Amino acid sequence: MARPTSRVSSVLMTGPLAPFADVYRAELYRRGYTVRSTVCELRQVARLSCWLAARGLTAAELSGSGVDEFLVWQRAGGRYRSQWSRPGLMCLLDVLRGLGVLAVEEPAAPSSPADVLLAGFERYLVAERGLATGTVVLYLACVCRFVDGLPPDRGLDGLAAGDVTAAVLHACKGVSVSTAQNFAKGLRAFLRFCFIEGLVRSDLSQAALLVRGRSSSPLPRGISRADARALLGSCDRRQALGRRDHAIIILLLRLGLRRSEVAGLTLDDIDWRAGELTVRGKGAREDRLPLPADVGDAIAAYLRRGRPRSDRREVFLRSKAPYDPIASGTVASTVRRACRRAGIAEFGSHRLRHTAACEMVGANVPLVRIGQVLRHRSLQSTAIYARVDVEQLRLLAAPWPGGAQR
Repeated sequence: MARPTSRVSSVLMTGPLAPFADVYRAELYRRGYTVRSTVCELRQVARLSCWLAARGLTAAELSGSGVDEFLVWQRAGGRYRSQWSRPGLMCLLDVLRGLGVLAVEEPAAPSSPADVLLAGFERYLVAERGLATGTVVLYLACVCRFVDGLPPDRGLDGLAAGDVTAAVLHACKGVSVSTAQNFAKGLRAFLRFCFIEGLVRSDLSQAALLVRGRSSSPLPRGISRADARALLGSCDRRQALGRRDHAIIILLLRLGLRRSEVAGLTLDDIDWRAGELTVRGKGAREDRLPLPADVGDAIAAYLRRGRPRSDRREVFLRSKAPYDPIASGTVASTVRRACRRAGIAEFGSHRLRHTAACEMVGANVPLVRIGQVLRHRSLQSTAIYARVDVEQLRLLAAPWPGGAQR
């Protein structure tokens, strides 16, 4: 089917970026941009080209920082608001690199002893601990605060347990319990790394005090079957976005996946003949789970009549160009959007993971099996669901002294 034409499909472009307009337009089409969106992107690049020319810069001198500077200038003017698009400018940089106009940007080498230390800690978290990217970023931010607060005359050489404890107590002031807990976790991991690398004489990780806080709920909370049906029923499966939302929500409900696991699911992870799904979870762990028929039907419906054409191997893609893989935050927003459509109180995607576990507890599935489905490393993580079956817990309770047995 021919792509629709538009009377405004031509954009006059001058300046250093003009020779690359046709290649850029073709790349936008390849990424799924419509004619109207392509025109908006070309107009923005035309303004960028004039901006470069006014500063005496060439296309080869454009960089990511230059794009950010242009966006600041563009927003300060307050015009063409509907045509502001950072992804479109990142696409332009990809085009220029592919043509050899721009060199591939190499990550900056550590320039100070602190940067070298943090770079080594980052490699340790990724290679040795196998932590997720978000956790690595969080731990690095916490350790940066700790390192910046060290006395310049001592550094790590003179670090003592009292310094570590004082840092944790200082970090707990005026922040939430979860923020303080994350700081302590990141600091303990950093101190273990320093001991392994011989940067400190003794393991000081235990000096990072545990941060305790009151749990927001004494029991894991799932949702009722009526609310689950309402969530799935709120997805308009006549539309491509509705088929994607339906497939995401049923994956969360039936298999208890984490949102990052849903976002990272690829076409290669689905074994249609064996009826199995490979899930890549925390700590670079891979598990194979059975693929229920209703989940497989939902994914197949999205792949056939909802997923944009793309050479990406991720299952779930953005509903609008550029058709990149969805982020884990998109999974959470999908659940909240479905809650609003269904007319129920909003909750996050992790609540559906609790729902899958509670359903298994209600079906008398052993905790060991539940832990296998949820892919817990330790049975202690699964043990919290033993409290869900209140009726079974009542059988274990001793009778109240002097009271009648019930």
